This record gives sequence, structure tokens and C-alpha cells, in this order.
Amino acid sequence: MPQAQKAAAMSFFPQKITELASEVLAAARAKKLRIVTAESCTGGLIGAALTEIAGSSDVVDCGFTSYSYDAKVAQLGIDRATLQKSGAVSGDIALQMVRGALAGSAAEIAVSATGIAGPGGATPDKPVGLVYIGIGNRVNAHSESVKNQFSGDRSAVRMATVEKALHLLKQEIANI
Repeated sequence: MPQAQKAAAMSFFPQKITELASEVLAAARAKKLRIVTAESCTGGLIGAALTEIAGSSDVVDCGFTSYSYDAKVAQLGIDRATLQKSGAVSGDIALQMVRGALAGSAAEIAVSATGIAGPGGATPDKPVGLVYIGIGNRVNAHSESVKNQFSGDRSAVRMATVEKALHLLKQEIANI
């Protein structure tokens, strides 16, 4: 049985996520790149999906789970004025999370997630399911944030975010 299938058979993540995580790790490993995560609404699930795969320690450097404003400022160096102005759910914050994670780690690639998983916390401008995923790397200094609108309950929004983040990681690695 291939490694990804073994991991999927024993994982609490859906098979498509463990397979994607395996692909991300293999791509990063082939280019000798390390990954750092900076997560808010996913609460560490992106890092958990990556580390669900045995042998991931040669690729995953570390992860930051920064849920509160204070944690975002302390752990990732997020600008408090931007938090006050834009709130934690914005493209600017997703980018700052990526940059802070890269600065606070030895990794070459970072992914971040900040959003509203629900069921509460929504506003007319920021509905449940709104998630910004940041992606960036220090190899060619690329960074961007991607706005997403996922549907479903809290678990569905969080899993959709993990899947999209892994796709973005895979694409970022391919572009290095």
C-alpha cells in the first residue's frame, strides 16, 4: 500500500486531505524546502494535516496558532493598528501572518489562515465562511492572500480551508 494510502487509512482527516498533504511534503522535500504555518480559524489543522504524514519532520519547521489579537501581535508581529482597523479577517492580516511566520522560523514557505468559521462572529461585510489564506516564501519573496467564501458548518469551513491551503502550498512550491 502506498504511503499516502496508509496514512489516509489511519487518519482522522479525509483521504483527499492526507493525499494532498503527502504531495505537498514530497514536493517540498524534493526542493529541500521547509514549511511554517500561521493559523487562526483552523486552530492548527493545516499543520496537523501535514504532520499526520509520517516523516514530515524534515519538511515542517513549526506552526503558530494565533487566535486572539494579542497572540497575533506577540507571536507574529501583526500590526495592532491594522487589527483595530480591519479586524483579524482580512487579506492584510493574512499577509502579515505569512511574513511573521517566516520571520519567526527557519522555513522557506509559509501559509496562513484567518477567517470566520461560524456559527457566530459574522457581520454583514464578513459572513460565515469568509477565509483569507496567505501564502508566501522567502526564496523569491513572493506573498499573496487569497479570499475564499466557503459554505457549510464550522467543521466544513475549517476542512475546506485546510484543503485550499494545501493546494496553495503545492502551487507555491511548484513556482519556486
